[in-house]
Amino acid sequence: MVRRLDVTGADGVRLAAWDFTERTAPQTGPGVLLLHGLMGRASHWAPAAGRLAARHRTIALDQRGHGASEKPVSGPFTREAYVADALAAVERLGLGPVTLVGHSMGALTAWQLAAEHPDLVHALVICDMRASALGAASQREWQDWFRRWPTPFPSLDAVRQWFGEDDPWVERPNPARGAFFAEVMTERPDGGWGPVFDPAQMLTSRETWVHDAHWDSLAQVRCPTLVVRGLDGELGRAEAQEMVRVLPHGAYAEIPDAGHLLHYEHADAWWEAVAPFLNGVLTS
Repeated sequence: MVRRLDVTGADGVRLAAWDFTERTAPQTGPGVLLLHGLMGRASHWAPAAGRLAARHRTIALDQRGHGASEKPVSGPFTREAYVADALAAVERLGLGPVTLVGHSMGALTAWQLAAEHPDLVHALVICDMRASALGAASQREWQDWFRRWPTPFPSLDAVRQWFGEDDPWVERPNPARGAFFAEVMTERPDGGWGPVFDPAQMLTSRETWVHDAHWDSLAQVRCPTLVVRGLDGELGRAEAQEMVRVLPHGAYAEIPDAGHLLHYEHADAWWEAVAPFLNGVLTS
């Protein structure tokens, strides 16, 4: 049974962490912290957490502005704030030296935490996150995309339909994408459905990788690190392999037929790709 744990993050922001650990697994000491991507939430890690929770302490964090965590109107939604929140979770839940598994924005948070606090991080998995800056055009595209959302949605089925098929960004029907977004919607007082997050806060959160590259912090990661990408994801093979080269102890894996939501839409294949690495670092 998943338990909620309340954590106080940077600036006093209230964070919700979710403990997937099974009773037969260790309840204290070093463990695994799962960090979702932009617009995501801890529940998106449920399939992966289920694989880990039988043998290891496994926690997933709703990052600030996401899921059940606080969404402070004035922020901040900086890299420093996200990293400080993750650090607070590791320290206050007694997870260190922790194995960090991050997707997209969560992966960037994870490797920055590993670079800044090497004594607290045992190993790292980076899922489909680039180290290069995306450029200002990317931010404009996202602004336009948010404006096209037909909110409020009349039902969760309508959410699944739009994000799985009708969204102009969808090249072919993708039910898993529809399900992913259905998990981050909440019912409004008028009966319609909208995102649990504030799109403006999401745009602010992503500015740091739109305009800034993060190769320097990646090179400072000293722990064993796996870079995993979906063959049709946002992280290209050449950049992923360059990230592995830059990492002092980097390894590489890719998942055929997977896109950006590789751990969510292809949970079995994702596990096959990362299990050898995780099994090795979690038993060493």
